[in-house]
Amino acid sequence: MSDGRDRVLARVRRALADVPRGERPRDVPVERDYLRTHGARTTEETVDLLAGNLADYRAVVHRTTEDGVGELLARLLARRGAASVLVPPGLPPHWTAAVDATRVHDRAASTPWELDAVDSVVTGCAVAVAETGTIVLDGGPDQGRRRITLVPDHHVCVVRVPDQVVGSVPEALERLDPRRPLTWISGPSATSDIELDRVEGVHGPRTLEVVLLAAGEGGRATDGG
Repeated sequence: MSDGRDRVLARVRRALADVPRGERPRDVPVERDYLRTHGARTTEETVDLLAGNLADYRAVVHRTTEDGVGELLARLLARRGAASVLVPPGLPPHWTAAVDATRVHDRAASTPWELDAVDSVVTGCAVAVAETGTIVLDGGPDQGRRRITLVPDHHVCVVRVPDQVVGSVPEALERLDPRRPLTWISGPSATSDIELDRVEGVHGPRTLEVVLLAAGEGGRATDGG
């Protein structure tokens, strides 16, 4: 062990040999001339890219408008057979007004066992990244505590489009507060065992459904299930 440690430290010292002793990381400017987005897209194309990448990650994508979101969420939860649904305090009430399920509140005192008994959770989001198919939660009022989207087996996340959709990770970072509890979600929880068999639901919900909520009224909901 000591020989391996000494070899690693020797390599570090050689790599740092030309660094002035008093230099600190903040003294070295970092070039940030990388591309912010890859290619030019219209707003509609950016939203379509997000939907496509979410589907690639095995999330189920739905589209609707404000006057159809309540009916769509009620249908998704009924299809799931959800008898209980966890709703953050800041979620718009009309989103779940038609849901026929027991409401569970986001409480600091809730135990993991209590959360595991919840059938579904419905949240909003902070931002969604089209190029990576990633949804970011920051613990806002319509998203609740981080654990409510990690323990229950079914998560329905509503993304307002186009307001909450950005093209790239750099654009997303500009909108986020690094001091908040950020959760980056790219599809449902999935891992592979030593034989490369995919297993879902180990580190989060087994099923992720994303509702792309368009601004304005009118139109019909499209069901991705």
